[in-house]
Amino acid sequence: MDAAGWDERYRGSELVWKAEPNRFVEQELAGLEPSGRAVDIAAGEGRNAVWLAVRGWEVDAVDFSAVALEKARRLAAERDVRLRTVHADLLDRAPAAATYDLALIAYLQLPWPQLAGVLSRAATAVRAGGTLLLVGHDAANLDHGYGGPRDPGVLHTAEQVAGVWRPYADIVRAETAGRPVVDPEGHSRTALDALVRAVRR
Repeated sequence: MDAAGWDERYRGSELVWKAEPNRFVEQELAGLEPSGRAVDIAAGEGRNAVWLAVRGWEVDAVDFSAVALEKARRLAAERDVRLRTVHADLLDRAPAAATYDLALIAYLQLPWPQLAGVLSRAATAVRAGGTLLLVGHDAANLDHGYGGPRDPGVLHTAEQVAGVWRPYADIVRAETAGRPVVDPEGHSRTALDALVRAVRR
């Protein structure tokens, strides 16, 4: 889906996603001392970026949907935190090297060659000792999980992501993680996500 398609999806007054952070983002980063600048890559409506800002990070929220970023600014205002929004296409934007102490990528759905490029640029944007975190729909979710994209071309594995980051960082965690969800009939199901955390060398 292009920027116009995401703008249309986000255009309603209500949040498409809930305002609380993703469970894995909270689980992995809650114990991390807010120590400077963070970037939320493909931030959408800003739920993770705003959560980081509330914790004390100086956050850049990057997305190619202007509508989503406007919602992120509103959410930040509701929580009384500052959020710098950056309207940019990730395929065209390369953050300056060693700019951030934390880079977060949550549910960025791109074909693998394009995602690998974003992952590499994210790694070079993080300072030595900084954290990289990716959460995304795992390739195994297509056949063994629930929900998520049905296009295998935009799904990936934790090991693929870790493989891109290994030249830059030490891998702390690379696994397929189950996420409980409720289907439209009210039944409990499990979605499978790729979860990768690394520390920049």
